[in-house]
Amino acid sequence: MERAIDKVKVWDPFVRIFHWTLVSSFIIAYIVEDDPLSIHIVAGYTVLVLVLLRIFWGLIGSEHARFSDFVYRPRVVLNYLKDLVTFRAKRYIGHGPAGGSMIIALLIGLLLTSVSGLALYGAKEYAGPLAGAMSGLEGHWAEALEEVHEFFSIFTLTLVIIHVMGVVLSSIVHRENLVKAMFTGYKGGLINEDE
Repeated sequence: MERAIDKVKVWDPFVRIFHWTLVSSFIIAYIVEDDPLSIHIVAGYTVLVLVLLRIFWGLIGSEHARFSDFVYRPRVVLNYLKDLVTFRAKRYIGHGPAGGSMIIALLIGLLLTSVSGLALYGAKEYAGPLAGAMSGLEGHWAEALEEVHEFFSIFTLTLVIIHVMGVVLSSIVHRENLVKAMFTGYKGGLINEDE
């Protein structure tokens, strides 16, 4: 059963600043690639630091920022997705089961992209925190690392596109502006009584 609610604070300032800074940094890193490399490196370091901070915030942050609030069993996620495409999905004040799973997938994708980028930076440019470990590699290993880094960046970009599509669909199904909520921190509209 659903009831109307006024605005409720959902996303704390850290989550909102993290989200939009991460979006900007990932886009910059993806677009500039290695021309100029210095901008790509700064954006990449920013992404890595943000991901590590978000993992930490997922353990100690506000109610809806914590992993315990939005990580669900696979069966719950699948049932939610089935209900979502038939416009019958339950509304959650924080992240729903699909959104929570996407956050985990994005954090993993961004972490793998960042770490592979650091390894490539060390192997190819002899710079960064992994330079000592990667500088002795043969040239073909640097090329392989470049392929791995590109694979994870494209994989993460694919997740981002799916995430945006999910946000649009969920906004339509639940008649709420999720993008606006990530700017303001507030949600309103209808809520399930059993939440």
